[in-house]
Order: sequence, then C-alpha cells, then structure tokens
Amino acid sequence: MVCPLDWGLGHATRCVPLIKQFLLEGNEVIIGADKNPLAFLKQEFPQLQTITLPGYNIEYDEKGSALKLLIESAKFYSFIKKEKKIIDQIIQDHQIDLIVSDNRYGIYSNKVESILITHQLFVKTPFADSLAHKKIANLVANFNEVWIPDNAGENNLSGDLAHFKKTKQPHKFIGPLSRFEKNNDTFELEFDICAIISGPEPQRTIFEELVLKQVEQHNLKAVVVRGLPNDTAEKGNFIFNHLPTSQLQNYIQKSKLVVCRSGYSSIMDLAVLGERALLVPTPGQTEQEYLAEYHKKNNQFIVQQQYELNLIQVLQNL
Repeated sequence: MVCPLDWGLGHATRCVPLIKQFLLEGNEVIIGADKNPLAFLKQEFPQLQTITLPGYNIEYDEKGSALKLLIESAKFYSFIKKEKKIIDQIIQDHQIDLIVSDNRYGIYSNKVESILITHQLFVKTPFADSLAHKKIANLVANFNEVWIPDNAGENNLSGDLAHFKKTKQPHKFIGPLSRFEKNNDTFELEFDICAIISGPEPQRTIFEELVLKQVEQHNLKAVVVRGLPNDTAEKGNFIFNHLPTSQLQNYIQKSKLVVCRSGYSSIMDLAVLGERALLVPTPGQTEQEYLAEYHKKNNQFIVQQQYELNLIQVLQNL
C-alpha cells in the first residue's frame, strides 16, 4: 500500500516511479490517498485499487504567515493518531504486508513492515528547529526504515533538510524520484513559459492569478497547468486543470522556461529533465523558502518571491 501526503501534488507525483517499480516486480499495489493526489494517481494507474485516506486539510493564509503554518502543523500532529487507527483496520481488511508512506507519519503498523519516504528529517521552522527535529525523530522511529529521495553525497538536492547531520534511524538514499524520464529528443521551443501551479489554498489561486495576469499583460505564449485533477471545467487554450505525465513533459520540453513552486518534488523533476526554471516559493512555507535559497546560491535555478514576480524580466535575462 502506497500512501502520499495530500499537501499539493508533489508527494503523489514522486510515488509514480515507486509504484511502477513495485508493479514491475510483480507486486499487487493499493493506493491510499485523498482529494487531488487520489485523483491524480487514479489517472496515472486506473487499473489499481484505491482507498480514500482522509487528508489533513491544511490551509495557508493570504499573507503567507509562518505562524499560521505553525498552527496548521499542530493540527497535523494531532491527526497522526487518527491515521494510525484507520490504517490498522485497512491492513486487516486488505491483507497488506508492506506500507510505503510518503510523509504521512501516522501510516505505519507494528504488524507489517513500514517504510517512510521523506527528505525532511531536519525541517526548517520559523523558530525552535531543534525541538522540531526531535519531534520528527520520534515520529520516524515508528517506521522500520526511511527512504530518502536524494543522493547521499555533496551533489544533492535537499541540502540541510536531509543532510544536516546523520540520522540514527535505519535509512538509505534512493536517488531523486520523478515521474518524468529524461530523453534525448530535440524539441523546438514553441512557448515562452510552462507554468505549473500547485500547493494549498488560497496561495495556489493567488499564484495562478498572478501568472495569468502577466501572461495576458505581456502577450506571452504560455502553457498553464493548474494542478487541479479533480476539476473538469474548461479554462481556455493551453490552460489545463491537469495533464497526463507524457503530455506535461512534452510541454515542458517545448518551453523556454518552467515557472513553478520550489517544492522538492518539482525540483527533482527539473533536475531529472535538466530544465531551466523560475522557482517561486509559497509564502510562509519555510521548506520551499529554504530550497529556493539553497538552489539560488548553487546557481541551479532562478528565484523570485511571489510579491516580486516578473516573468518578462526573467525571460529577457535568460
């Protein structure tokens, strides 16, 4: 059973290569998810059984307050206890013998082997990092092993989030996970940008509106993917609620620039494809703010804050 967190789509998208590998090895896979991640994985694997595991319903405020995120995180910890009760019953009903949980800390069992996928062993918080690290270490200790989707050495994508110090929990670095596969095809650049909108509300909508306003203002040739696989309403030419993996990769490779959040799954995708990108961290989300700054210092990607978003400036400077 594979269970991704429901904060945006990133945790679900990076489970795609794992699910494919499990199937290739002859395993029967059940997907446990909620909302947009569940809709996305149903589209990617329509043949697989799915179970709705209630998500966390995390919300950010319009100002991107770190304090608001801290309050939501407290709710996150209280929900973990509910998760544990749910998963024990599911294991019994469906004869599951391996759990792979992507950042859902309550999805584990003492009855079967439980794997946690995370790159956030040492999270960034507005304050009290060391306290948060201890709390996470206690949660991680419930799992048999941690799989870290990154490289072990200096050439890594997660920085301090996974490499701040060595963790005592049994773990292994399994390399970056991406639903995309690098190819050597040559593509003609047809679009100025491919904007991939994602994340919790209301920041997802704020980001989308900013991008669309500038696309219209500067008459940019753009593909905009809204990150809403559950939404069936049509929005217009080259504005999609969701795209299958192969189509999205095609549009990315035909664009001069990718515009997206600095979520870790997006960074892994960009690294695998070798694409140029403008990263715009979700305001108040400390992990994304750290990753954006980390990759900016390493000259990997261009970074702008949401309030200073200027697509035409970035395109002119490419």
